[in-house]
Amino acid sequence: MKKRTLTISVFIAFVLTAWAQSVSPLEQLKADPRKAYGTDYPYEYTTEKLTKAPSGYKPFYISHYGRHGSRYYWNAFLYREMDSLLTTAHRKHQLTAEGEQFYTKFEAAKDELSTGVSELSDLGWEQHQYIARTMYNNFPEVFKKGGNVLAIASLSGRCVISMSGFCQELVQCNPKIEIREQSSRFTLDGVVPDDRQNPARRDFPSTKPRYEKNRNQFKYTDNLHETIVKRAFTSTEGLPGSIHHIGENFINLYTSLPNIGHEGMMGNLVTDKDIADRWESSNLGTYSWLFPRQYLTIPILQDIIKKADDVLNGRSDRIADLRFGHDDRLGPLHILMGINGADRDPEDPYEVKNCYQNWNTCKACNIQLIFYRSKKANDDVLVKCLLNGHEASLPLPSDNYPFYKWSDFRQFYTARCDSHDPNKPQK
Repeated sequence: MKKRTLTISVFIAFVLTAWAQSVSPLEQLKADPRKAYGTDYPYEYTTEKLTKAPSGYKPFYISHYGRHGSRYYWNAFLYREMDSLLTTAHRKHQLTAEGEQFYTKFEAAKDELSTGVSELSDLGWEQHQYIARTMYNNFPEVFKKGGNVLAIASLSGRCVISMSGFCQELVQCNPKIEIREQSSRFTLDGVVPDDRQNPARRDFPSTKPRYEKNRNQFKYTDNLHETIVKRAFTSTEGLPGSIHHIGENFINLYTSLPNIGHEGMMGNLVTDKDIADRWESSNLGTYSWLFPRQYLTIPILQDIIKKADDVLNGRSDRIADLRFGHDDRLGPLHILMGINGADRDPEDPYEVKNCYQNWNTCKACNIQLIFYRSKKANDDVLVKCLLNGHEASLPLPSDNYPFYKWSDFRQFYTARCDSHDPNKPQK
């Protein structure tokens, strides 16, 4: 009877997982058009009921890589160019009524925007507090007795502050947790291995996604730049920048505003529907940007494996290793690991959306590997992958999804890293 009950439970879990994974990206986008913001999408505060660990297993260690949280736009040019454009158009009486409303709101906020360039916003801090507390609540067995944690971050201020927010929240959950926070050249290999200041920096090969040779098969017409300009300006004569550049700046500003508490500033000059309508094309662009960088993240994956080995072999007493970096590292790591099929590398451009969605590289996006140990010493150590808090698949065999044998994980990804690492002797 127990065997029959277990079989039914596994079947039900499989059906529910298959149903969740069957929701197409376009259906997800319809439910939440803001996902079309892609890498500008603010972290989604959702709670998911996680699959219960197999009988006798408990989590004991967590390995994590997270992107910094929501921030102001990454460079000053956007704000400067927008200020120059709107000021010139206002003086020349070339703004529509809605364009004038935007100009007034932008002028009121421009000092804050120019000062905040690339800095973490309040929302970014809150996102990492939320993620830390959710991690603590999901896996109390890891943290309840306290223990040592190492947190490392890139040299970027927004990553350091994200790390601080995360770690403070963990300690508030349990003051017995001891965390060493580090942002230095000594630890860059584990967060931003291609940083020029990394003394262990290595060269890795780059490769293009296969769909690019069939890019012309993707039929897409985008008049959004022209539409935006017509909404904002009565004329563009004498204004700085081409219509394409002006439109692109409007789009970039629009998708960044929810991250800094200024959502709605632009009225209807740009809409969520506008962004959603062009998402599949922009998703292709993100994949083309991140895919070639995947092998640059080999040192991060090697760091994950090494530190887990140290814990399993008794060389480390840490209960968690935390890393805080950037989208152009986490996105490629997501692809290198093949999370939810991101490494499938399809030839059909229309198929890319089914293996990678750029909203998964959102602000504060994160990969968590949860390690489980059985009461029985001879049982396999298991590992589960969470992507932004959701259970995710890996390109590994498993008779108990979403749990995988650590031995399979280690063997598979060590071989994958070695096969693309020019510093390793090739067989």
